Amino acid sequence: MSKVRIVTDSTSDIPAEMREQLGIELVPLKVIFGEETYLDGITLSPEQFYEKLQRAQALPTTSQPSPIEFMETYERILNEDPEASIISIHLSAKFSGTFQSAMIGQSMLERDADISVYDSKSATYGIGLLVVHAAKLAQAGKSKAEILIEIEQLNQDKKLYFIVDTLEYLQKGGRIGKASAVIGSILNIKPILSIDTEGEVTAIDKVRGQKKAVARILEMVERDFGRDPVELTIAWTNVKDLAVELGRLVQEKLDVRTVHYTWIGPVIGAHVGPGAAAIFINRVRG
Repeated sequence: MSKVRIVTDSTSDIPAEMREQLGIELVPLKVIFGEETYLDGITLSPEQFYEKLQRAQALPTTSQPSPIEFMETYERILNEDPEASIISIHLSAKFSGTFQSAMIGQSMLERDADISVYDSKSATYGIGLLVVHAAKLAQAGKSKAEILIEIEQLNQDKKLYFIVDTLEYLQKGGRIGKASAVIGSILNIKPILSIDTEGEVTAIDKVRGQKKAVARILEMVERDFGRDPVELTIAWTNVKDLAVELGRLVQEKLDVRTVHYTWIGPVIGAHVGPGAAAIFINRVRG
């Protein structure tokens, strides 16, 4: 049985030490501040990004990897192990052309290769938990077909919720209307966001104030998971206090077996803005 190798992009927000431990290959997106272009998580760390974001006179833009970058990654893996199978898991195709670039990169290979490009229909650690699970299964010797079935089941089971501090970044990125952003700012409305089954941002609820937003998320996760054992990941931008508080409160409500914290990296951070936090929950898998 050939070894299965896992590829993802930088929006999966997997900590570097975890990627290295699990042998996950990374293709970075780009973040552009004016005339300066950075590789997400490679030449621009989350800490550096949020510092630059606060000083920037204009919001940064982001861009997907080119098909050639994906092709070169696949080529390098296959040169190392010609018999390898590859699963390439990426940011929702509704958010970015990254998934399409990976598909084109696969088609550019001038050799037969067993590659599956998977649309996570998610973002940040919503991708990351799929990638990490896939990599652990690969290390355990599971086949590509078995891993694809497992990550699809996990994708259906997971829940994720975002709290954003301001609607400005979502509005400028075209995710909500300008009028909604203005009204939200005036009324201190905190939308609770998720990503639907088609991979698009959706508003689950809108409440006034951060405390009510947190309380509403707790209600929803308790409804969704009850006393089932779960794994919890909290992602944060430039303010870790909210993430820590969310983690503490979720652990009071649910049977949480593991807790991880990670950054919301530069590319997703450019769209949700500073002060955002997200939670990702899935049932413990046997």
